[in-house]
Amino acid sequence: MAAAERIVIENCSLATVDAHDTEYASGHVVIAGNRIESLGAGRAPEGLTDVVRRIDATGHLVTPGLVNTHHHYYQWITRGLATDHNLFNWLVALYPTWARIDEQMVYAAAQGSLAMMARGGVTTAMDHHYVFPAGSGDLSGAIIRAARETGVRFTLARGSMDRSEKDGGLPPDFAVETLEGALAATEATVKEHHDSSFDAMTQVAVAPCSPFSVSTELLREGAELARRLGVRLHTHGSETVEEEQFCKELFGMGPTDYFESTGWLGEDVWMAHCVHMNDSDIAAFARAKTGVAHCPSSNARLAAGIARVPDMLAAGVPVGLGVDGTASNESGELHTELRNALLINRLGAHREAALNARQALRLGTYGGAQVLGRAAETGSLEAGKLADLVLWKLDTLAHASIADPVTALVFGAAAPVTASFVNGRQIVENGRLLHVDEDEIARSTRQQAQRLARIAGH
Repeated sequence: MAAAERIVIENCSLATVDAHDTEYASGHVVIAGNRIESLGAGRAPEGLTDVVRRIDATGHLVTPGLVNTHHHYYQWITRGLATDHNLFNWLVALYPTWARIDEQMVYAAAQGSLAMMARGGVTTAMDHHYVFPAGSGDLSGAIIRAARETGVRFTLARGSMDRSEKDGGLPPDFAVETLEGALAATEATVKEHHDSSFDAMTQVAVAPCSPFSVSTELLREGAELARRLGVRLHTHGSETVEEEQFCKELFGMGPTDYFESTGWLGEDVWMAHCVHMNDSDIAAFARAKTGVAHCPSSNARLAAGIARVPDMLAAGVPVGLGVDGTASNESGELHTELRNALLINRLGAHREAALNARQALRLGTYGGAQVLGRAAETGSLEAGKLADLVLWKLDTLAHASIADPVTALVFGAAAPVTASFVNGRQIVENGRLLHVDEDEIARSTRQQAQRLARIAGH
């Protein structure tokens, strides 16, 4: 067997985000094949063979790649609409348009969403796609194809809805699936696309949309399906006060108790938002090791509230960061969520003690890997882990007077990405994507947004 080719990165600051938060003011990383072979202080060891590239990373901070734990890519082509709405009014305004999407639109929107994240340091992405209008084509396949072309590690949370307007839900009747159809299509997607190997580039989760858009049967049977297939579960939870009222009126209990009654608490589950959680809810999540995707910008955009992230972390709840759909976070970037998570949580009860820079970085890296069930493989810089890492340029005017590099990355302006590696393969160089054409993606997404607007009658 041929020896693995090596890439050597030297003269950089390192924030490993390992269990001890090990950092090096000047250090190195050696990549061999798709793994991190070694890292540490000073220059790389002498005598390394099969070195195909050496990178002088002077002026850079190297971190694990960012991990996005919640998103809706299709929303890329409906950005900038319903900008002054709360969640429920926003959904009512946009569902009629979303119900008109097709495969071509979803592929372009996925390209745009993935490109924006990848050029900003995301190496592991996910998409919660739950809108499957009849006759719209292979939407799951289109999203996975876009992720593969971009070069990111990817989890598709195959969503579903079976509670439409006629059943008291929000989506139009023609935009939902039947219970049987949703379960069958989800199982087929898992069997076709899910890879359970250590270095898998594509995984699939079972992901009914939310308590107010799916039946109890779909939640319960979805959980049973996921566990039979050995994959993770994802949904929205406790996002708004209205959701809590809905669950109490319809089911006689709050969202957390309802989720528990349907099998939706466990270490194989993560939920988006979890803004309105009381002490009992947080304790239940902690006992079950249920994960949370914290989406600070989206929660602010839709006036949903401030999630109790410091309390979740103190209780032992796994927490990662999410962009959320770009119709409720038009920037579409995750690296800005490091800063927003820190700042918004300081508006809560814990004030300046809520989060610090290193906790924010952990949320965006190792915390996200935990939530996606991939912390053994990625999320920190450690020998033997997958070579998913980012070089942030911190020697420009934007960060010149901030001595601590992690503080510069989190508190400062969005740092340029000089290089990003996934599985040992470089996908970004000097802020530009290497394997897809950003200009063509911009043209295509603009075209598909205009096409959707025409079809929806805007």
